[in-house]
Amino acid sequence: MRQLLAWTLAAAAVLAAAPTAHPDGRTACPRLTGTWYGDNRAHLQQAIDARGTCSGRPGRPRPVAAFDWDNTVVKNDVTDATLAWALRHDALLRPGRWTDTSAWLTATAERALTRACGTGPAGTALPTSRNARCTDEILEIRERGTTMSGAPAFAGHWNHRRTVPQYAWVPQLFTGRTPAELASYARAARREALAAPAGSTRRVGTHTLPASVRYYDQQRDLIRTLRRAGFDVYVVSAGSEPVTEVWSRGVGVDAAHTLAIRSVLDRRGRITPWNEGCGGVPATRGAVIPYIDGKRCWINQEIYGVHGPAAWQRQPWPHRPAIAGGDADTDVTFVGDATAVHLVVNRNKPELMCRAYDDADGRWLVNPMFLEPLPRRTAPYPCSTTAFTAPDGTSGPVRRDDGSVVPDQRDTVY
Repeated sequence: MRQLLAWTLAAAAVLAAAPTAHPDGRTACPRLTGTWYGDNRAHLQQAIDARGTCSGRPGRPRPVAAFDWDNTVVKNDVTDATLAWALRHDALLRPGRWTDTSAWLTATAERALTRACGTGPAGTALPTSRNARCTDEILEIRERGTTMSGAPAFAGHWNHRRTVPQYAWVPQLFTGRTPAELASYARAARREALAAPAGSTRRVGTHTLPASVRYYDQQRDLIRTLRRAGFDVYVVSAGSEPVTEVWSRGVGVDAAHTLAIRSVLDRRGRITPWNEGCGGVPATRGAVIPYIDGKRCWINQEIYGVHGPAAWQRQPWPHRPAIAGGDADTDVTFVGDATAVHLVVNRNKPELMCRAYDDADGRWLVNPMFLEPLPRRTAPYPCSTTAFTAPDGTSGPVRRDDGSVVPDQRDTVY
């Protein structure tokens, strides 16, 4: 009886997602399923019906939908899961000097890493599985941008709306490995993370990290429905591209539709500390990655063929995603570019939530995290004072397109 009920429910879900036919023979757009906050599912369905090639308007170009990956399509961070696996399996290679990995790594951080990880021939495996001090220094720099002693790990000048050094640093840590090797680490980490109990943790060094990663059922269904409705669906992430590609296949998004940090390879096909550039900026050691404005640049360049400095600018309506989704300030620019729906998973990130709750164009949808949603933020978001991060790293007010300041916003969707 229980099995029959399961089959019945599964069949009902398939029928709900299946396209129906109009009386004139046209195929209607497929239907979303699953539980969403408030009337978010209805608004998403309206956008699918209006913009999908299933809408009965022949000759229209395929619309685009773009999604951040970590904590937007899945719960937790897949690049961090891969790094944790690599540290537990001695998969990182020793650099000649730690400052070879990042243009901004401080002398203090290099000394801390050298003391913790020891010395040895460049290109040999770091013994991180049995050296907690080395593992801890790497994880602390990745997580907080500081050494274990609390000293800044990165210093210098960078555009804070185009990169953040500790994000760029993760692919740089895999220097000397091939993309295929890195993908194999990601697959091993994925198997572990999907098998680990939901919400469980793991000790790596002395750090406690999430052990599990879960695909959000609602986002998997949304992506499947969008693809069946004729959308080109892309993932755009500030993670490492070989890692993100391993995971994005799980929602039917192939490597050609996965945009992330793309490392430059040496003549032997091995990862280097350099990554490909965007918007007229050449390859750098992390100065330009798919981060805040960088995500817009990569979408404009790789999807719409806009090259040079123009790729940093908001494009005309036909050359922007119809639907875009994200969970953090790193997503705010490309999510704001969407022409039909700006979908936000609420993780209490200030600039993104200021724009979402201000809802200047009436197209912003806020949804609590689909698993283990955060409690309500008690203090208003400081939209009128400090929620915006300028290119030089200073804080300021969030402004609308017309220059007016967004007032402070209260957290209402949690």
